[in-house]
Amino acid sequence: MKFNLKFLLITLFICTISIAQNKGTISGVLTDKESNNQALPFANVLIKGTNISANTDIDGKYTLSINPGSYTIIFSFVGYESVEKPVTVKANETITVDQVLSSGGYTLKDVVVKNTSSREKETALLLDQKNAVVIKQSIGAQEMSRKGVSDVEEGLTKITGITKVEGRGLFVRGLEDRYNTLLLNDLAIPSNNPFKKIIPLDIFPTDIVSVLETYKTFNTNLYGDFAGATFNIITTATGKSQTKINFGAGYTINNNLKKFLISRDATSTSDFFGFSGNERDLPSAVNKTPSFQTLTTDQAANGFGSGFDVKSDVAPLNTSFGITHSEKFNIGKNQNVFQYLISLNYDNKYQIRSGVDRFFNPSQGNYGNDLVSTQYKFITNSSALAALTYKTKRFSLTSNTTYLKSTENSIQDQLGSTNSNANQPNGFIRMNQLQESNFLNTQLFGNYKITEDERQTVKAGISYTTTKYELPDRKSFAGIKVDDNTTSISYSGNSITRQYFDVKGEEHISALLEYSWKFGNEDLSKAHKLTAGYSGYMNKMGSEYRFLVSQRLNSNSITFPTNSLDAILRNEILNENFTYSDGTNPTYKAMLDEFINGGYIDLAFKFSEKIELNAGVRVEQTNREITYKDAGSFDDPYKVQSVDKTDFLPSLNTKYLVNENSNVRFAASKTITRPVIMESYPLEFVNPDSTIEQGNPLLINSDNYNFDLKYELFPTNKELISATIFTKIIENPIERLFTNSAGSGGQIMTYGNSKKAFLYGAEFEFLFQLERISKSLSNFSFGANAALMDSKVTIDKIFANGVNNPETIVVDNNPSRKLQGASPWILNADLRYESEFSKNWKSSMTMVYNVYSKRIYAVGTQGLDNYYEMPFGKLDFIWQNKISDKFDVKLSVDNLLNPAYKIEMGDKSRIEITESDLTVKEYKKGVGFSMNISYTF
Repeated sequence: MKFNLKFLLITLFICTISIAQNKGTISGVLTDKESNNQALPFANVLIKGTNISANTDIDGKYTLSINPGSYTIIFSFVGYESVEKPVTVKANETITVDQVLSSGGYTLKDVVVKNTSSREKETALLLDQKNAVVIKQSIGAQEMSRKGVSDVEEGLTKITGITKVEGRGLFVRGLEDRYNTLLLNDLAIPSNNPFKKIIPLDIFPTDIVSVLETYKTFNTNLYGDFAGATFNIITTATGKSQTKINFGAGYTINNNLKKFLISRDATSTSDFFGFSGNERDLPSAVNKTPSFQTLTTDQAANGFGSGFDVKSDVAPLNTSFGITHSEKFNIGKNQNVFQYLISLNYDNKYQIRSGVDRFFNPSQGNYGNDLVSTQYKFITNSSALAALTYKTKRFSLTSNTTYLKSTENSIQDQLGSTNSNANQPNGFIRMNQLQESNFLNTQLFGNYKITEDERQTVKAGISYTTTKYELPDRKSFAGIKVDDNTTSISYSGNSITRQYFDVKGEEHISALLEYSWKFGNEDLSKAHKLTAGYSGYMNKMGSEYRFLVSQRLNSNSITFPTNSLDAILRNEILNENFTYSDGTNPTYKAMLDEFINGGYIDLAFKFSEKIELNAGVRVEQTNREITYKDAGSFDDPYKVQSVDKTDFLPSLNTKYLVNENSNVRFAASKTITRPVIMESYPLEFVNPDSTIEQGNPLLINSDNYNFDLKYELFPTNKELISATIFTKIIENPIERLFTNSAGSGGQIMTYGNSKKAFLYGAEFEFLFQLERISKSLSNFSFGANAALMDSKVTIDKIFANGVNNPETIVVDNNPSRKLQGASPWILNADLRYESEFSKNWKSSMTMVYNVYSKRIYAVGTQGLDNYYEMPFGKLDFIWQNKISDKFDVKLSVDNLLNPAYKIEMGDKSRIEITESDLTVKEYKKGVGFSMNISYTF
């Protein structure tokens, strides 16, 4: 028996060798015409009429082993034109068949995007948009590179109906930051800035991004906090073995190579790279628990590690550099894949902003503060991404760790009259501030095909994040400007202040688990789909605020050189002329605990080739507790403001295929809007010019009812025409408003719920090649999108705005106005020219224009009209050059028109205004010139 078994095995082995020796081999390389004939990884190579196939490797290479005969090879790749080639195979011979694929005449029909690498292509993303049932738009690495995009925030402005406002984030369909939600690889992440709903996206470099997805209609697998859009950042794939380095430099008119003030505490090498020391920490001599402590002479003179002194210099050029390295390895006989990627990026910029900075006094009808403000900002952004991926035929597992650090060292000088004292036009306030934020996120997520044919799949992920936002030793003094170099201050009246503000995101944990089952048809592309899952997060955060002020002992005032104050102040303290006292009130500390749990189920029906429908419901539980004290006694017990609510959030998305190139879509849903952390946080944040930012813990979530109807046409794989009409009904919308402090006379910016808002509007988008007009324009393409919207808000006469005494907004019998933050119209457009100077030198030139209309910045109270953000248009020019396979050079001119950013008070105040100029804030950014060079090896 053993002999027979051995004989059988030997016979099979010989037969196998014999068969293998009779086979022939086909091998070759696939390249990408759209990328200057670079290797095309993960493309499909199939022997027509058989199941024999292969995927190209990271170098675009493939190999097939097949019996002798005549065949047809099909080369295909998502978003590209398929090519068929006849081939004759002979026994024991290898033939080479290379192929170049182009996106030229591809029809976009019946294809599903399956891998991240291909999704970076513009053609593949248009295909993804066409096939999706939800209303979704994306921009990939290819398009961002072509348009000269350097950060995520700028990239998202290329999508219909999205604009950005410096320092205030993204506006979608005219709705500001509070209406947006951010995901990172489908997992929820917190903001690193409590004043923003989502992370300031300009600190995300595009080098770590593969695709930016924007969902404008709600689907149940998204979080219910949805009214503007949900953004999903897909971090860069690790599909190539390569190293890329880049360096950039920039010059902005009236910013760089100009006089620049910077704190002497921010002039070290570590400060330049955004890694400051602990010299700004709260002195150890200050009691951990506020107690109206007065510092001793030694404590006040020697306890602070940082000072007021400022260095006057010339701002150098803005700079940036980065390095990205990735590798891919095939493991074992089954060609399992292990990939890793490491990306490090850094950039800095010098900004000077100068212009009026005012607010109105409703009791006198004139300016409470009438100042000219000049800000000098040195900003740094650092990022690091480490990604590991392991893939088998049915399983993939990815680990991502992302670190983001941002710093802003700023000196702000304000000159003019304060406290409605127009007789003293030389009032002077200087603020010396460091703003620092840290974000560390680790994710683990995976996908598993329960069945090999992908009929049943499951995906899961978990994310852990810590954040920190600090304003350490925010110093200011207020006095009289004697001359250009000399200032006089009084020690009384809190003329010198030092503030410490820390917000620690101790832990944010989010999780996702989703199961999908395709059923009802053997052809999976025509099958129905059931999706059920869970997504949720927990967020634990704490804050602490300390406020130290000058206290006069003997001498009342002093005159000093404006930029050199520290030595003089120390001498004054040692002479016991003044000291510091702790002026912190009991509201100094607060805690936030938040749990969001959401379960969802969605059914996607394909009734026919033409009709698809997704219907589902998300059940989302919100449990939020804010623990705080009022401004009373330190002995008072903590208060707890709780929200415990369960929301049922249905959604419906339908698509009708008019023909192979056009769709009609309809979507309806109910969602909610949660406030930004600082909007509902019980904190009074005082600025040196007496303006106050104050949260309102009585805010409640808004309920939103959303309706969209969209038509889209894809004339070719590179062209798009679409039109959307939309309506939103928002109950209890959250709005920013301003009023005046009864005590200090300063202006308070706070938040409240109005009664109801009704919005309706339309979006239009087109992208087409100008060769349709003339063959002489074949190198040109033009794209534009616009959003038009009207809104109406119904408000109660008494606005519960979180101030001690609720303010009356209006006294009309039927009060109404437009929604705060909503833009009546937005326009984005770009014109592109592509050319080839030589075989290895490809070039594209793009002009990009963005503009938004007048909108309410803050709602007016006490008889004053609203503050309005005035129209602002931005024109940019980008010249992108690919010189050989190694070098890329980008030249750009930013903000060519250089308009003024302006906030004005309206002229419909119900009290007499004595001022003729209603401008509240104004400055210009300057025209910027930059160059970036990258080398890949």
